[in-house]
Amino acid sequence: MDTHVEEAVAIGRRPPAILIAEAPGLDFLNSVATPDDAPVDWIVDGEGYTSWLEQAGLAPGDVLREVSVRALPGELDKVADKARSLREWFRAFVRRHMGRPLTPGALAELEPLNRLLERDETYSRVVAFRGRFEHQTVRRWRSPEALLLPVADALARLICTEDFSQVKACDGPACTLLFIDHTRGHVRRWCSMAICGNRAKQAAHRRRLKEGRR
Repeated sequence: MDTHVEEAVAIGRRPPAILIAEAPGLDFLNSVATPDDAPVDWIVDGEGYTSWLEQAGLAPGDVLREVSVRALPGELDKVADKARSLREWFRAFVRRHMGRPLTPGALAELEPLNRLLERDETYSRVVAFRGRFEHQTVRRWRSPEALLLPVADALARLICTEDFSQVKACDGPACTLLFIDHTRGHVRRWCSMAICGNRAKQAAHRRRLKEGRR
């Protein structure tokens, strides 16, 4: 197990989010995973969801804290429930289409995502940044449910900018993590060489030792 994960589990708190997919939309699917023997859900409640959003860089920390202060009791937990439902709906979509190019025929399946995106309130403005002007898009966070919108954006970007032929599942026998293979030659097999890649190396080493003794 990753050392940080092991330490977090040992003291009864959530480990750091696993952000290895090279696409925030797939990192969202990886917000429930089995880094060792037991599954961990990073968005099991409202606190977990806001923490995951901040770690994933999908919402600013000050915004998350402000929304949390304004939220009614239990309101963020309900948003986390909706985030988990969105996650499992999109996981089914990815599983159906991964490994081959995504075609326009899949558009009808994306209606739930488009309905969520329609609720977004964004506007653009000119800002000064590091001595130059930038065109910046800003979101209005009118309610806790607005915290679903940066995830919806990440899912839409995954659909529109990534090659679904290169969406892969880790080769680790018990691993549930997904990723985009951006490697040259598309040879990536593991969620992380530090986790499943290392386990595979150790298993191969044990097999060689066993065969040598024979």
